[in-house]
Amino acid sequence: MSNAASAAPQQSGGSKRTIHIVLHEAKDTVGVAVVEGIKAGTQLNAWIMDDDEVVTVAAKQDIPIGHKVALKDMAVGDTVFKYGVDIGKVVAPIKAGEHAHVHNIKTKRW
Repeated sequence: MSNAASAAPQQSGGSKRTIHIVLHEAKDTVGVAVVEGIKAGTQLNAWIMDDDEVVTVAAKQDIPIGHKVALKDMAVGDTVFKYGVDIGKVVAPIKAGEHAHVHNIKTKRW
């Protein structure tokens, strides 16, 4: 996890910006929290690894390290993409910046 932060893109002026969330592809609808202590209201930097770009989203809830954060609003039935892979469907509406986990995402396998 420290690799994501140390590989963080540079801001103008040469200082590193903190990467809070990592995702592989721009089509990903969730990213993974790679820092501890994300609190509601924090402006999060989400690093898109494949494009080496950073997008931002405001955390609407506290997010535990290793858990998913929604990068866009999603409705019931929408497909959730993580690391470029379909990981399931939305079973309760999710807003950008919310914690995305088993309470609002379920597998399509069963």
